[in-house]
Amino acid sequence: MEPTYIGARPAALAIETFLAQPDHALGPNVGGRTHPPDADAIAGIIDAAFWASLRKEEGRSPRISLAFLPPEHTRQPLRFQYPLPLHPEYLTRLAPAVDRPGIHLGVWRDGADLQLWSATVTLPANCPVFEVVEPGLMVIKYRRGEGFGKYGNIAVLRGDQLQIVDESAASLPVCPGLITALRGFEAPATWTDAGHELIRLAIAMRAHGRGGLLLVVPDEGEAWRESIIGPVLYSITPPFSRLAGLITRSPDERESAAWQDATRRLVDGVAGVTAVDGAAVLTDSFELLAFGAKIGRREGSTPVGKVMLTEPVVGNRPLTVSPSQLGGTRHLSAAQFVHDQQGSLALVASQDGRFTVFAWSSCEGMVHAHRVETLLL
Repeated sequence: MEPTYIGARPAALAIETFLAQPDHALGPNVGGRTHPPDADAIAGIIDAAFWASLRKEEGRSPRISLAFLPPEHTRQPLRFQYPLPLHPEYLTRLAPAVDRPGIHLGVWRDGADLQLWSATVTLPANCPVFEVVEPGLMVIKYRRGEGFGKYGNIAVLRGDQLQIVDESAASLPVCPGLITALRGFEAPATWTDAGHELIRLAIAMRAHGRGGLLLVVPDEGEAWRESIIGPVLYSITPPFSRLAGLITRSPDERESAAWQDATRRLVDGVAGVTAVDGAAVLTDSFELLAFGAKIGRREGSTPVGKVMLTEPVVGNRPLTVSPSQLGGTRHLSAAQFVHDQQGSLALVASQDGRFTVFAWSSCEGMVHAHRVETLLL
């Protein structure tokens, strides 16, 4: 049937083009060939998932992850004896059983029809995934590999608004210093080479939903204190260095389940203190120095008048805006701090889910604000 969700068809055409790129060759590998979903299949999956997202089961909005793959390309799935039509009603009913992260409903074709055939926790490389995050909000991903950052985001659908993720970071101005500062926040494709812990912190800050501000300052020196109103109520002495100690472990140790679990708990703990009113302060080497710090303009500095705004989505063009257009006090304080402390980063999570990374751009001679929530969903 033709999709009734107005955003399904335009999104499907754009995603089909992305999946057809030789650099990606996405889709389950059957008989030595990849079989990405065509536009009709993509539109059908998006349509069913969108309408399911607006329903409720026992008073709760569904969270669903749909993976496009055939039965023979996953290990030990929970396979349905009778495959179900891909329909919002069935998705809503099944949602409570697959609400936990990492569980996917398998979708595949039966002739011209799309069917739900399983629940599974294992997916092959390059498998497209359609995830319902909240009512009217959907993320289309693909599986890259094992471990953290194993999914790359392709697109985000919010209502009828479509954003295709820019994996080449073409939306960023050509400025080596800025690219270095934002390393890992350009696009999901860069995460494999990035400092994963900073990305994890961003995801955890966004997940707690209370909003937060994290300042990342150089290891050496105390210049950052010139931009903080003293005394800092929650100053930490000596600096909390357990996360820093874990990060310096050998590559073999970092592969262990124990290391992954300990790192996750510490990242969540550090992200948690960003919810306290004020800013948390972290060094480049992940030592926590303080939280609840109040930012003030450095003596002799000028107020921030303009910042450059970008977003890692296809078609985005840099805009010069007033920092007040980005949000409230947190955004203004973050922009001022980076303006005064140009070797630092500021990460701002909003309660509405927006996430902005502030860095100094020496090429433009101004603060650069990079909106990255499309990467963190």
